[in-house]
Amino acid sequence: MDSHARGLNDILELFFPSLCISCGDRLISQEKFLCVNCWLDLPVTNFHLNSNNKVAQLLWGRARIENASSFFSYKKGSKYQKLIHFVKYKGLKELGFETGRRFGFVLAESVNFNSVDLIVPVPLHPWKLKKRGYNQSEWIAMGMAESMNKQISSNNLFRKEHTSTQTRKNRFERWQNVEGIFGVNKPEEFSGLHILLIDDVITTGSTLEACAFQLLKIENTKVSIATLAFADF
Repeated sequence: MDSHARGLNDILELFFPSLCISCGDRLISQEKFLCVNCWLDLPVTNFHLNSNNKVAQLLWGRARIENASSFFSYKKGSKYQKLIHFVKYKGLKELGFETGRRFGFVLAESVNFNSVDLIVPVPLHPWKLKKRGYNQSEWIAMGMAESMNKQISSNNLFRKEHTSTQTRKNRFERWQNVEGIFGVNKPEEFSGLHILLIDDVITTGSTLEACAFQLLKIENTKVSIATLAFADF
């Protein structure tokens, strides 16, 4: 950046300062999205250290999952719920990438996840993708793929139908809403692989279960699950 550009940037920062999306404090040089304190205070789960964690327990008896983890947990209305909200609804896909990248560094050191062959994000229906402009799970997955040094597949697993929002549905209604709505274009591309399935947040696990159900139909395929957040309420 030349001196003219730096000067313009300084003026913009004076009148339109960058703020931490979590606590609202002003960001200083080199900080992006969250301040250092909010990154340090992120309520990480360390689920990757325990195979019988809360995410895995959600899927017990429902899908044959190798391993499951979430980067951090949040309570309803907490400042860290804002992080997911901004990634999912406010266009901050780069925040999804950066948080996914940080999560990827954690999983790369985990014996439970180092056998993963391929990273696959939960897909959006084309109508929803066009409306939102991006798939937040894909951006999280791209960040994780970078730090884990893994390949990513964004188009083979697809969503057949557009469904209503899951937000106010109970567990059974959520499962009914997503049952049978995912498919795989070329099953042979996933055959024999250990797939890490990525989503932004897990609440009841219905969406991830429906995706895993399709992937596990493929010969010799293994599935692990990772989400950015675990909704702890």
